[in-house]
Amino acid sequence: MKVFVDANILVSVLNKEYPVFTYSSRVLSLADANKFELYTSPLCLAIAFYFSSKKSGEKKAKGKIAFLADRISLISIDVKAVKRAIDDPRVNDLEDGFQYYAALEKGCKCIITEDSNDFYFSEISVLGSEDFLKTHVF
Repeated sequence: MKVFVDANILVSVLNKEYPVFTYSSRVLSLADANKFELYTSPLCLAIAFYFSSKKSGEKKAKGKIAFLADRISLISIDVKAVKRAIDDPRVNDLEDGFQYYAALEKGCKCIITEDSNDFYFSEISVLGSEDFLKTHVF
């Protein structure tokens, strides 16, 4: 199953933000499982870097991002995804729209985020990390 991992999941792991860390770290560990293909975007990595660098410093944050980039597949936010987000009147937050349409183009069946309201327009499943694990893993 292809799933898209939103920036807030990455941030919660990099900054060990409890109580979400308990579930989000387990989600990222699924990168080693054959049953799931985890995807994120360079934009999500940049957002995660920003918040991680505020807590850990730029050097350490860069190392954490490099580790994630080696374990999670990256998808492109291409012109088609950008135009679809811009043209979709339901999309208020373009960043979320870019992520959503890039995930759709990759064939993702689920978006994992702690801000499911950001993807209220989604036609694919949008779950928090705990709910994703309960629904698809446990």
